[in-house]
Amino acid sequence: MLSKATFKLISSLELKKYRKESGLFVAEGGKCVCDLLECGLKAERVLATEEWLHTHEFKYNTDVTVVSNDELKKASFLQTPQGILGVFRQPSRMIDLEAPEKRLCIALDGVQDPGNLGTIVRIADWFGIEEIFCSESCADIYNPKTVQATMGALGRVKMFYTNLPSFLEQTKEKAPIYGTFLDGENVYDKKLLNRGIIVMGNEGKGISDECALHVCERLFIPNYPQGRSTSESLNVSVATAIICSEFRRRNN
Repeated sequence: MLSKATFKLISSLELKKYRKESGLFVAEGGKCVCDLLECGLKAERVLATEEWLHTHEFKYNTDVTVVSNDELKKASFLQTPQGILGVFRQPSRMIDLEAPEKRLCIALDGVQDPGNLGTIVRIADWFGIEEIFCSESCADIYNPKTVQATMGALGRVKMFYTNLPSFLEQTKEKAPIYGTFLDGENVYDKKLLNRGIIVMGNEGKGISDECALHVCERLFIPNYPQGRSTSESLNVSVATAIICSEFRRRNN
């Protein structure tokens, strides 16, 4: 039986304050937990039901506490628990200021929806983008909803929170900075390099004026057919996928 202290610890990690204090976060589901372990993230504890362990191969050198379905449901942040839950230590990583000079990176300016942030991490992983630089106003990457949306990609994509306008200012003399704007140039007609930073903005406001000052290549994803009355904008994670796909198509 799990102790009250363990339940209390896991429950506290729903709040950013306690995630920051403890340096821990929660991941749920076999795909997410196993991918994080595969990437070398340290699990402080793993809880799994006997049923899950009987139907899945768990090959990692990590102790597993067998719990009942009711215990896992009590600990889980999901409406329908997925058989396994891990409490992980947040990785400590040094920001690489030279990364945009060598390869393609993403910068997120005020992306506040946890699901959007997690999906963008998954998109970055798919397209081989290893670093995402977030403004301090972005959602917390270790929010349980965000972690769930990454589907394990969090173990492969390095996340950094920084003063984004300052970071872009330092970078713009060394690497191209791309950004998406409604008055930008058609992305399918622009020359795109396989290095630099792609800046994606807030769900409602787009890229802030402070960050826009440092964007040297303004991009636009055209609707079809052009001139047709259409939706006001694309979801930020969908737009990120389209932009990343076009960069990789040109430079594969």
